[in-house]
Amino acid sequence: MNTLSKILRNNQFQSADVPKFEAKLFYESDRSRPYLERFFALLFLATIIATAGVIGDSTATVIGAMIIAPLMTPIMATAAALTMGNLNRAVQRLSLVIAGVALVMLLSMLIGFIYPGVIIFSENTQILSRISPRIIDLVAALASGAAGAFCLSRDDIADSLPGVAISISLVPPLCVAGISLSAGEWDAALGALLLFVTNLLAILLAGGAVLAILDLNRAALIEIKGKSRRNAYAVVFGAVLLVSIPLMITGRQITSQARTEILSHRAALVWVEDSDYEVRIVNASGDAVYIAVVGHGNPPVFTDLVSAIEESVGRPVQVDLELIPSQIISHTPHAP
Repeated sequence: MNTLSKILRNNQFQSADVPKFEAKLFYESDRSRPYLERFFALLFLATIIATAGVIGDSTATVIGAMIIAPLMTPIMATAAALTMGNLNRAVQRLSLVIAGVALVMLLSMLIGFIYPGVIIFSENTQILSRISPRIIDLVAALASGAAGAFCLSRDDIADSLPGVAISISLVPPLCVAGISLSAGEWDAALGALLLFVTNLLAILLAGGAVLAILDLNRAALIEIKGKSRRNAYAVVFGAVLLVSIPLMITGRQITSQARTEILSHRAALVWVEDSDYEVRIVNASGDAVYIAVVGHGNPPVFTDLVSAIEESVGRPVQVDLELIPSQIISHTPHAP
């Protein structure tokens, strides 16, 4: 930690660095219109690519969309404006973020309506990985926001920004939310929105903290007066704490489900040990466990399986067992 602090102190902003830094984030006056045209064009294309990647369950396609999506810039600009105490700039950049969010969700909803029934929500990995955010996602987002701010502050490591864009998910969860809304999957939509909000707040908090440590306001010759900046970051910090609550709840649920599946699978393996059956599928959801076994003959006593699972997980559970009969058909070629 001391080494990291030393690195940050050694890379503090100088007055000569500020104009270039502001030029990367703030597009004002004559630069505003061309920037907005590029911003919405790239965001439009990134949304189509990401939505196609989600529908097709393609990780590579979604990663491509994450690289070209331009949402990171106005979010980081908001953090920089808050650090420098310029609330007008912060509101302008945040308004652009909100407009971008609306565009992504509406466009992905439209595509979802065009392709109804194509997605199986319980099997699509691009959706499943974004609808149940955990506290570890917040930790990753905080680190990514800090990395993004550090990369933007230094021209010599700016080529690391695509990696930061991949590490923090912004457009894909919004696309998942839009697709989920078009299919009436409200819980999935809320989970994806929670992931986006988590990432947004993490960039604002961690990015702003890094820029403050790098002494951005001093280099910009700005004297922060009043409590405006402190109040703004207090709100962001409070919001981060607020979203941490559902993240911890979701994380505990996922951990509990994984534990139940592992213990149930072990109990099922022991249960079929002396029979002609083998375990094929074990799924857990809440207090329900589904087990599919394949074989022939008389299976072991079902109540023994239930007792073994409940003893392993330490609570009553609903056990659904599916017996799948197996039949071996072989062909022996005749000798010539």
